[in-house]
Amino acid sequence: MNLPNKLTILRVILIIPFVLCMLLPCVGTAGKYAAAAIFIIASLTDMLDGKIARKNNLVTNFGKFMDPLADKLLVCSAMICLTANDKLAAWIVIVIISREFIISGFRLVASDNGVVIAASYWGKFKTTFQMIMIVMLILDFDNDIYRICTTVITYIALILTVVSLIDYIAKNKSVLKEQK
Repeated sequence: MNLPNKLTILRVILIIPFVLCMLLPCVGTAGKYAAAAIFIIASLTDMLDGKIARKNNLVTNFGKFMDPLADKLLVCSAMICLTANDKLAAWIVIVIISREFIISGFRLVASDNGVVIAASYWGKFKTTFQMIMIVMLILDFDNDIYRICTTVITYIALILTVVSLIDYIAKNKSVLKEQK
C-alpha cells in the first residue's frame, strides 16, 4: 500500500477520536481544541495524499474510490457532530449531505459508462470553505466578530455547495444520456 492510500486510511481512522472529542461531555473544553486539531490534521492529509499521488504517479483505483469517500465521511461526521452540539442548523447539513449523495450517484452512473469525472475548482473551493467553517464552528470563540465571520463563512460554504452542484451537473449532464 502506497503513502497516499495510507494517508487516506489515516483520515478515516482519525474520524473516531474526532467524534469522541466532539461528543463526549467528559472531555470538556479541551475536547473542542483536540477535535479542531484532529480535524485540521485529517484535512491536511486530504491535501497531501492527492499531491503525493499525482507527483509520484501513485494514483490507484483504491485511492480514486477511497479519497473522496474519506473526505465525505470526515466532513459529514463533523457536521453531524456540530448539529448534535447545536452549532450548525440541521437544514444546512441536509443541503450539504444531499449534494454529496447527488454527486456520488452521478459519479456512479458516469463510472458505469466508463466516464471518469474530475473534481472541479468549484468543488475544491466548496471543500475548503466547508473545512474552514467546521474548524470555526468547533472552536466557537466567544466573540461577536468571530461569530459574524463564522456565519459568513458558513453561508459562503453553503452557496459554494449549491453552485458546485449546479456546475457539476451542467458540465456532465451528457453522462445521464450515455446509457449502455
